[in-house]
Amino acid sequence: MTSTQTMTITNDIDNNIATKIIGLISDTHIPLRATTLPKEIFTIFQNVDYIIHAGDIVELTVIDELEQIAPVLAVHGNMDTPETKNALPELNSLKIIDKKIGVIHNPDILSGIEHMRELTKTNKFDVLVYGHTHNANIKWEEKTLYINPGSPTSPSSLLNKPSVALLKITNDKITPEIIYI
Repeated sequence: MTSTQTMTITNDIDNNIATKIIGLISDTHIPLRATTLPKEIFTIFQNVDYIIHAGDIVELTVIDELEQIAPVLAVHGNMDTPETKNALPELNSLKIIDKKIGVIHNPDILSGIEHMRELTKTNKFDVLVYGHTHNANIKWEEKTLYINPGSPTSPSSLLNKPSVALLKITNDKITPEIIYI
């Protein structure tokens, strides 16, 4: 794996009443599977403090668009262009209000959750955001959250809807929400 870039976001006012909202997105595949980001994303993410993109961006212009809303932390995926893969790491993380959030595109979920558990334990993640499956999912294991926001442009099947996710983080709670477009 490439080196991890870690960023820290703190509340400028009072950490005792800190609340941060993080927009989660993955598998946009622009321009391969869609020409643009769905306009609903800009409404859903309008009040977020930060955006995490879990790979398969394909073109870096997607990051530029999302940065018009909020700062973006991203990783590359298996379908990204060489330029995107060179610009973004495979594993990334940020710390928000004492919660460490990791992001990876493909945590090898098809081999089982064991690799994801190892990744979170090794890196001391409270949350692991991942993509690749195009299937939105929230899974808690004890105090660790595993979340896949799905894909806003290319859901995994006709039974799934395009989706993104939000994470609300406070001093003592992480609240995930999948939002279907």
